[in-house]
Amino acid sequence: MGTIDLLEKALNIRAFYQRVLASNIANVETPGYKEKRIDFQKEIERSGAGNSSSIEVTEVEPPEGANSVDGNSVDIEDQLVKSAENQMMFTASVQLIDKKFSMMRYAINEGR
Repeated sequence: MGTIDLLEKALNIRAFYQRVLASNIANVETPGYKEKRIDFQKEIERSGAGNSSSIEVTEVEPPEGANSVDGNSVDIEDQLVKSAENQMMFTASVQLIDKKFSMMRYAINEGR
């Protein structure tokens, strides 16, 4: 798998994960709602093996001793941190793609 293909898959997974995080944040006060997660590394490995048809989303059970009266396992602060981290990683991937294309343009133009 080439660099551009890998970065494309990373961007697709990051974009999907942002939607999952947004859903978690939107449901922070929904009784019984379980936080949803994506294992980014696992998804990259699956897509590299040709299994990129769908992204596996898992539900998270509240940790033992959690004080959630309504059974909701979403921690808003945790979701906001994950969202910010995901946005930074998405931006970094876009910048890597930009650099890759810049290098290709440079090579095509023979250094001019």
